[in-house]
Amino acid sequence: MFISFEGIDFCGKSTQIKLLQKHFEDKKFEVRIIREPGGTEISEQIRTILLSKKNNLMTLETEILLFSSSRAQLVREKLRPYLDKGYYVISDRFHDSTTAYQGYGRGIPLETVKHIHEISIGNTIPELTFFIDIPVAEAERRMGLISSNELDRIEVSKKTFFEDVRKGYLEIARNEERFRVLNGLNSIEEIHEEILKEIDNYEKGK
Repeated sequence: MFISFEGIDFCGKSTQIKLLQKHFEDKKFEVRIIREPGGTEISEQIRTILLSKKNNLMTLETEILLFSSSRAQLVREKLRPYLDKGYYVISDRFHDSTTAYQGYGRGIPLETVKHIHEISIGNTIPELTFFIDIPVAEAERRMGLISSNELDRIEVSKKTFFEDVRKGYLEIARNEERFRVLNGLNSIEEIHEEILKEIDNYEKGK
């Protein structure tokens, strides 16, 4: 099973991924965690370029192509082989991030984004996608709890950018049956229980 987690920065994805990983491993399932951008030697090098604040002159076109190049390598080198072996694969972001961030956030035409996805991932689509939704004001509050030196090039974007990204995610959720929108202001335990319930309902409906 292929599951992805999405949301604006600081929504709590990493915490929920760790909890879900433990849940599956407790059931003796084979689990693999992947992250975007990154996950392979080549993809991690691309990640360094993408997130470095030194690269503040990066164009929108360069950004989307680099994200998609990293993803294309990950899909072919690791993701598809994992799925072929019957593993549970949990991804910290996938192609929906590009649609939300570079499409809705940066303003690249959605039809162009769709064509790039067709090249980078083909028909490798998550079966379930959990969008942990928080207001941008809450993301900013959480961001303020860490040093600005630890923030990457994307995280230091303006509030209006993240507002557009969040609206983009909500629009994607309205059009994609695999999306499950979770209230990121709920407790960690409540969100985790809702995720387990959604996975159980999905598997029963197969």
